[in-house]
Amino acid sequence: MTLRAENLSLGYHEHTVIKDLAIELKRGDMTTILGPNGCGKSTLLKALARLVKPSNGRVTLDGRDVHALNSRALAREMAILPQSPLAPEGITVGDLVKRGRTPWRGFLSPWSEEDSQACSDALDAVGLADMTDRPVQELSGGQRQRAWIALVLAQSAPLLLLDEPTTYLDLVHQIDVLSLLHRRNVDDGLTVISVLHDLNLAARFSDTLILLGHHGLVAIGTPEQVITPENLEKSFSLKSKVVPDPVTGRPMVVPL
Repeated sequence: MTLRAENLSLGYHEHTVIKDLAIELKRGDMTTILGPNGCGKSTLLKALARLVKPSNGRVTLDGRDVHALNSRALAREMAILPQSPLAPEGITVGDLVKRGRTPWRGFLSPWSEEDSQACSDALDAVGLADMTDRPVQELSGGQRQRAWIALVLAQSAPLLLLDEPTTYLDLVHQIDVLSLLHRRNVDDGLTVISVLHDLNLAARFSDTLILLGHHGLVAIGTPEQVITPENLEKSFSLKSKVVPDPVTGRPMVVPL
């Protein structure tokens, strides 16, 4: 499964945030979009997920324009977690996660063992199996975020697009969530595209990085290719030193 942006331009009203972007995101990669606030990270993810229509160019999935695909068929191929999603009043964790199975069920389809197993596996994966009957509103911010991640995992799509999936999570749970996504990537071939703010976690868990600045694409490639002092200064106006992470050997940013 290949997701491609072709001559993509994005913006709001008269303001263009991304112009003539051409990227190809391959099956089985963990890709992270990085950049300063206001550079278009979330806008790009929304365009890849068909939530924003480009002013120019197109996004294709295996050569098919995503805007031409049937919504149910597309939902079987990509699952989307937007920034700060809102749960219906009074919904429980279990019922929220069940909504991830919607693309696989007809209007009158009975709930299947496959549906149950997908939801159970997703809840186990995020550590919320014992909170199935808890209302989502009663959860902490971190628990709520994990419930939403369980929903997209239960959707069983081979491609996940996640806008700041570590929002509200402390450092331990950030690492837990990214480690979970990495295991699914390695074990099941899950393709993951996410927006993150933490440069060092992005470098640790990603195969490919897309670094944006306020004037468009700065760099795309492996963490070693993208996380350089020159690129970080161009993107963030940040002076830094980049050293090997003592645990992984990946690039680690030390601000100066």
